[in-house]
Amino acid sequence: MSRAEPMVPRQAFFTKGLGKHKNRLQSFELALRQAGIEKGNLVRVSSIFPPQCKIVPRNRGLAQLQSGQITFCVLAEASTNEPSRLVGAGIGLALPADGSHYGYISEHHGYGMVERRLNDFVEDMAATMLATTLGVGFDPDDAYDDRREVYKMSGKIVRTQATVQTAEGDKDGLWTTVIAAAVFQF
Repeated sequence: MSRAEPMVPRQAFFTKGLGKHKNRLQSFELALRQAGIEKGNLVRVSSIFPPQCKIVPRNRGLAQLQSGQITFCVLAEASTNEPSRLVGAGIGLALPADGSHYGYISEHHGYGMVERRLNDFVEDMAATMLATTLGVGFDPDDAYDDRREVYKMSGKIVRTQATVQTAEGDKDGLWTTVIAAAVFQF
């Protein structure tokens, strides 16, 4: 019996979207459309960024998607129908300097975080997970800006980034859905 090759993504792209509609599901669909990933059958996966996986621009990744394709992604999603309630979804990424080691993706969805704070939060989570895996010493009680310097100075973490979408709940009570995603391609 032959053994199947492992499914390891070769590339990934990051995207985000916002949708508003009187029905929650349709607001989610509109957020997927804005993100450009509505035509795939999304399969949520956990948060490991594969070694040697290349990050491609959003437009290039989207151009390679086919209708109905099984599409693996790390997805953050949040919705509200409360007027003016701040909702957010974010994806953070931390990549090791050693390209043969895996990186980390973090996802967070929730309420009350402005875009900049959510951006720092998901980036920090990904960097912290990677730092602990790589044995980078740091004080977890330090502010993220201080820890970010420790991470970079260690020479073990080469890049961090975040993709976030925030919005205020629609003033008329429409469902407001935000998503952020890291989409894998083989």
